[in-house]
Amino acid sequence: MSNARSALGRYGEDLAARRLAEAGMTVLERNWRSGRTGEIDIVARDGDVLVVCEVKTRTGGSFEHPMAAVTPDKAARLRELAEHWIQAHGGAPPGGVRIDLIGVLLPHRGAPTVEHVRGVA
Repeated sequence: MSNARSALGRYGEDLAARRLAEAGMTVLERNWRSGRTGEIDIVARDGDVLVVCEVKTRTGGSFEHPMAAVTPDKAARLRELAEHWIQAHGGAPPGGVRIDLIGVLLPHRGAPTVEHVRGVA
């Protein structure tokens, strides 16, 4: 990944983590990797629910809306990653697991837009 794309992704994840904290959630981990399976952008806690967050950041010129980025294959991979995280951290929380998507749109001018959709997969 290029440095510019990496920086864009980090910026979007920073905005997403801030949005989750403002919503009363606790960010537990960022960029958690599970071997060859992949990476969870943000792991958070919402009460007694574990929340696995996929963050997609797009600039104003992008054709695809960030929310379109979670395909059925990506959703299945996120569920698998959530299972790996639970196994590595002592079991499932009492409230279960939810997979959320946070889309960050960075227009050419003006403030970024952060959309948080709960329970996408």
